[in-house]
Formats: sequence, structure tokens, C-alpha cells
Amino acid sequence: MGRRGWPWEQLEFPQLRERPGRRRRAEDPVEYKVVTLRDCPVPESLRECDTPQKAADYWRLHVASAPTFNPDIETFVVLHLNTRRRVRGHHVVATGTLDTVITHSREVFRTAIIAASAAVVLMHNHPSGDANPSEADMRVTRDLIRAGQILKIEVLDHVIVGVGRHASLRELGLFYP
Repeated sequence: MGRRGWPWEQLEFPQLRERPGRRRRAEDPVEYKVVTLRDCPVPESLRECDTPQKAADYWRLHVASAPTFNPDIETFVVLHLNTRRRVRGHHVVATGTLDTVITHSREVFRTAIIAASAAVVLMHNHPSGDANPSEADMRVTRDLIRAGQILKIEVLDHVIVGVGRHASLRELGLFYP
């Protein structure tokens, strides 16, 4: 026991002693922050994302034109919206292969929670150019809608972008609220 009898007075916290050149140990906790990667200015007509066409236009303007985007592989993106359905930004969740992209609700909603998004629009591309949804697309959408309901983040739509066209699961009647 310490001089005053408190047991924690004897504890040492080596991670609190910052020394120049000290390397972080793998077991030490870290502080995270979210940073903006790049500005994505949008015309006034795209600021409010209330239709699948506007979401697809946003995709073509910002996602497909990014230097890291590869049109030959599937890319899954989440479009973040505020309560008035105005675009706050987007997050590239995952890039996949020629015909598959694997996503998990944890990764899909992580930045939506941090950015305090009220709603999201799920989006991904089909490199084949065919925008029709697959059975896997519908299954993943149902799972993400359920996760969004638990988190109180509304999933407004899942838009699949093809070559020159797009498909909305909500408009196709395949969206399960």
C-alpha cells in the first residue's frame, strides 16, 4: 500500500511516460480519428439525394472518378445522408473481385455512426454492366436493413450501378423494410 493506503498509488503506467523515439507496443491502446480523404463538391441538384438517379449520378461523379476506383472489380460504397437527405459524404467499404464483394454490417455502419448519419444509401457496381440484382445482393440488403433498424440508421435504398444504367432495389420492389 502507498503512503496514504491507496493501492493504485503503487501502480506504474509505463505507456503514460512518453519518451522521444519510444515505439508503441502492440498491446497499448490507441486513439482513433476520422479524417477527410478528399473534398467532393457536388452541384446543387445532387446535394439532396432523394432518388436512385441522384445516387447513381453521385457515384459517377465521385466514386467512379476516384483515382483508386477500378471498374473491373466490384466496389461497395455507403452514401451518408443527414436528416434532410442531404449528402454528407461517402465511404468505400470494400473492393472485391470480378463478380463478388464481401461486406459486413460492422464495416458498413462504422463510418455512418461516427459521422452521425441519419440515413444511408447502399451502392455497388457490377463490372459486367448488368445492373440487375443477384440473390446475394438481396440477401445482403435484407441483413443490412435489419442492422440499420437496430442502430436507428435508415437504409433508404440499395443502388446497383451498371454501364450506363442503374437499378434500385426499392424501385424494383425487392427492398424489404
